[in-house]
Amino acid sequence: MTQTPPRACVMGHPVAHSRSPMIHGYWLKELGIAGSYELQDLTPEAFPQFVESFDKNGFVGGNVTVPHKEVAFKLARRRDAAAEAIGAVNVLWLEDGILVGGNSDTHGFINNLDHAAPGWDVKGGRAVILGAGGSARSAVYAFAKRGVEVALVNRNVERARELAAHFAHLGAPITAHTYEELPELLPHADVLVNCTSCGMVGKPRLEVDLTALKGSAVVYDVVYVPLDTELLREAKTRGHRIVDGLGMLLEQAGYGFEKWFGVLPELTTELRAMLEADIRAKTPK
Repeated sequence: MTQTPPRACVMGHPVAHSRSPMIHGYWLKELGIAGSYELQDLTPEAFPQFVESFDKNGFVGGNVTVPHKEVAFKLARRRDAAAEAIGAVNVLWLEDGILVGGNSDTHGFINNLDHAAPGWDVKGGRAVILGAGGSARSAVYAFAKRGVEVALVNRNVERARELAAHFAHLGAPITAHTYEELPELLPHADVLVNCTSCGMVGKPRLEVDLTALKGSAVVYDVVYVPLDTELLREAKTRGHRIVDGLGMLLEQAGYGFEKWFGVLPELTTELRAMLEADIRAKTPK
């Protein structure tokens, strides 16, 4: 009796823009694994039933993107530590028929920073995070687990306060601030991270003055379309080390691949070059 090749997918609404099939398809081919990775555009109404029928449809799991991460959290019968802390699931897989949820965004966020800017985590380090949404939650959790002091800057400061309180139990200092306070925070920052959608294609500009940022600080933008955001261009011109969002996308992808296909894939320069070319070709000039 032949075994059916495992199927995984990315689930969202909309989802056609996702580059996950390109990443996982590359790894499946390179590793010679008989499996598939597909797009599944699912409305909020259709998502729960699809997930609960994984095994019947031959799926071993998949990535979860907007707007399903919170529902995926509730559907999972078990969750990893990051998902529990963040309150959202972006990876689902089956273990002995049980639906398990994880959050690979934190893993992707911090691994990307470690690889792209080695030595960033100086003793007594401080990070300034712009935004208080989903990406910021992953970043705060990652920094707090490393003992890094975090200053959250958000236009709605109350939302930043709520996020700071949510992770207070981790022990690292987390404070909430308005954008008016940014010039006072930047001279002390070892890492500045943009976790907003500002600067992304089709979104408003990110208006941040880097003049007060100390020269040794790393500038990290989780946006990867465009690859070279205005923030990263300015930071590079000023001599800062920069970290782009494409690395985060790649770093987090391997987490799910290993759960579904049993192998931790390698991040190659060829894969990154392939994604860069695709992004540049499809990004409006």
